[in-house]
Amino acid sequence: MELEAKLAVLADAAKYDASCASSGSKGRKAAAGSGGIGSTDGMGICHSYTPDGRCVSLLKILLTNYCVYDCLYCINRRSSGVERARFTPDEVVRLTLDFYRRNYIEGLFLSSGIARSPDHTMEQLVEVARTLRVAHDFQGYIHLKTIPHASPELIAEAGRWADRLSINAELPTQGDLAALAPEKDLGVIRGAMTAIRGRIDEARAAAPTEQRAPRGPELVTLRRAAARRPNAAVAPSLFAPAGQSTQLIVGATPSTDATILATATSLYATHRLRRVYYSAFSPIPDAPTALPSLSPPLVREHRLYQADWLVRFYGFRAAELTTLEAPDLDLALDPKLAWALRNRADFPVDVNRAPRAVLLRIPGVGARSVQRILATRRWRRLRLADLVALKVAVKRALPFVVTADHAPRLLDAGDLRERLLAARPRAAAVQTDLFAAPADARGGGLALASALGTGASARSVLFGEL
Repeated sequence: MELEAKLAVLADAAKYDASCASSGSKGRKAAAGSGGIGSTDGMGICHSYTPDGRCVSLLKILLTNYCVYDCLYCINRRSSGVERARFTPDEVVRLTLDFYRRNYIEGLFLSSGIARSPDHTMEQLVEVARTLRVAHDFQGYIHLKTIPHASPELIAEAGRWADRLSINAELPTQGDLAALAPEKDLGVIRGAMTAIRGRIDEARAAAPTEQRAPRGPELVTLRRAAARRPNAAVAPSLFAPAGQSTQLIVGATPSTDATILATATSLYATHRLRRVYYSAFSPIPDAPTALPSLSPPLVREHRLYQADWLVRFYGFRAAELTTLEAPDLDLALDPKLAWALRNRADFPVDVNRAPRAVLLRIPGVGARSVQRILATRRWRRLRLADLVALKVAVKRALPFVVTADHAPRLLDAGDLRERLLAARPRAAAVQTDLFAAPADARGGGLALASALGTGASARSVLFGEL
């Protein structure tokens, strides 16, 4: 099979893996004149985002879609009739370098079906990364999908050359795996994650006094030193500097959002993952009858990401975001707003007095807005117009906050949920005007600030009664 035909098959086969991101890798560039190639700044090309919002492009492919496993949800399962293809390690290296030289990509995301055995497949994945680093001094981003049943020595070497490693848990419970992927074991998967975490912890302990992973020129120097001695022991400070991640499939089994969030929270706490990715199940051709015939609503995936963010950065516990009566997240409301409606006794919150942990729980108030509120209220008491200026989503926040010029009257209203749903903007799609006045999509922007400046009541602004 020609290389281009292989690329078409194996790039398409890789699209089901959501954990394609280069976040967490520190910026580094091959120095001019060094002979190196590639840089990392924080058909087969996926677009990912670094922590500072920059978009980067990665070559996202499988080494092969042959697989000895028969996971029912996977299009590349052993019993599937899909067209098969296999790259050699040298072909992946050549593709990566050619795409980079044409400025199409900034790195490589490489996964694979399990061909022959976990160790055989892992050896080939490692060979790709080693060749890029050693033979070509490639300093771009590399993300390797790790095979949990592979030997610890191979996983250790993968971390030597890759920026990030990931092992997909795929499903939230062992019962789900037993039903749909009987060759996989959640205990083995989590055991491999524990081993990776241990090596990452060693890297942090061996790093300089700031207790950080190496970055920038320091990381380039370490990579080149390792490349000069490819058979030497793995330098602990060089292991997977961008950490590890995993993916959970949503909607392939009856597992609820509460179960999925509990599993994700446990993975974060136990293995210190950088990210858990949620991927809505996508029906595949000739699917077994054990699988659902339809995808779950994509908004469910979105709500899980929002809930994940609340747990990681806003001080929520996963158990707070769902209830025994409603174990799935509300698809109509974001998780924080749904929580606030269930816990109205905790509101209203005085934004001029409340501590940071309480401010973070107000609907429509993000972490950056909280920092702005804390900084601004040191000098004056905040008014409603100040919240608009501080980028708070005021239409969501108004029923739950007290400011110097506002006290909510609708917090106990029985129809508050319906009012909040009705207040959401539903403007028709309009071709934008290059010279139109700017608008802030969050919370009403300039028009809302102008309305409040004229003395209009918060209630009328919130519910469109001007």
